[in-house]
Amino acid sequence: MNLHGFCPRAVIFDMDGLLIDSEPIWEQVEDGILTRRNLILDPAVRARYIGMRMADFWRGLSEAYALNEPIHLLIAEAVDTMAARVGTDAALRPGAADLIALLQARGIPCAIASSSPMAIIDAVVAAHGWETLFARRVSGDDVTHGKPAPDIYLEAALRIGVDPADCLALEDSLNGTRAAVAARMVTVAVPDLAHTSAAAFDGVTPYIFESLHDVRAALEGCRFDA
Repeated sequence: MNLHGFCPRAVIFDMDGLLIDSEPIWEQVEDGILTRRNLILDPAVRARYIGMRMADFWRGLSEAYALNEPIHLLIAEAVDTMAARVGTDAALRPGAADLIALLQARGIPCAIASSSPMAIIDAVVAAHGWETLFARRVSGDDVTHGKPAPDIYLEAALRIGVDPADCLALEDSLNGTRAAVAARMVTVAVPDLAHTSAAAFDGVTPYIFESLHDVRAALEGCRFDA
């Protein structure tokens, strides 16, 4: 795997399904919310909204399941449950620790651009001791339009102070990949096979890697100080 000679000045990470294996936990939380309302979560319906921010996700599920509750109450229920679990229950995705170690050693600025609420992002960052590396964190709630719009990636690049075209974006979902590509970033998709497939990204980005180990290998030869 290679990036055709591209060496980024900054790396912007999605979080859920990319840095941490949190999608199964999210699915359990969402299934629990629907079960308490005598409904059954359909994975195919859920898959349409993966990668989107909470308001857009629950708006979609509310329409699909004809829920007659305020969106903010569904979001609060999901966030409270997830925040209590994500720091301990979500393991790192393969290669995440090695890639982070490389970027830290090379002094490459990094940011998180996640559709999750900041309470979830902060819980993950604190649990893994990433406060310094990911001092810049952007939530879907911080921008006008969530993924697949480019807003969150453009905001992350702005906070880092690097042109979007000089940033590498790392994503696991189709909606997130479309957002990063729309922001004009070189975008690597590392599909989370729990909810998608590598074939789903054909025509969206030419860079489809199996794991973050492959991302690290592609960056190993970069001279970041050049």
